[in-house]
Amino acid sequence: MLPKEKKIGLLFGSFNPIHTGHLILANFMAEFTDLDEVWFVVSPQNPLKNKGGLLADYHRLALAQLAIEDKLKLKVSNIEFSMPKPSYTIDTLTWLNEKYPSNDFVLICGTDIFLSFHKWKNYEEILKQYQIYVYPRPGYHMEKYINYKSIKLWDAPLMEISSSFIRKAIKQKKCMDFWMPSKVYDYILEMHFYEK
Repeated sequence: MLPKEKKIGLLFGSFNPIHTGHLILANFMAEFTDLDEVWFVVSPQNPLKNKGGLLADYHRLALAQLAIEDKLKLKVSNIEFSMPKPSYTIDTLTWLNEKYPSNDFVLICGTDIFLSFHKWKNYEEILKQYQIYVYPRPGYHMEKYINYKSIKLWDAPLMEISSSFIRKAIKQKKCMDFWMPSKVYDYILEMHFYEK
């Protein structure tokens, strides 16, 4: 068996919009763990979330690309755009392994996912076949998943920034200059996103 070329962390999300919290987390994972790169996997639709208020896929992709445009260890992936909807993590992982067999893929998740992880499609397979790098989220605990060998808890900074808070604030015409990269915020204002 050939050694893997790169170890890549996958950060899945709707990124509606991408914000400083996402970027700090990705930067932490890229710089303070054994990952070579972190990919933002922009999801068209989370099967466990309501699609209401979601910007078009290509707009969220464009915002993510603006946010990380010159960061060598950070990438943006639209792999799920061409997959059946809703997209499931296990299917995306399988597809990525087929397309990039020389890479080792790792899931990056917050402790909050463990509230619903048992509802994920083939979640037992994910636990068996993939490493999961977990970062803390305020008020959430891993409970029964804490002892799995595939799960590694990292002491990443606690981030309490949420996309829903940002959307609500933009609708209320608050200045959100420091909550996301300036190019992302300028694009949102120019396109009048989240104003209604």
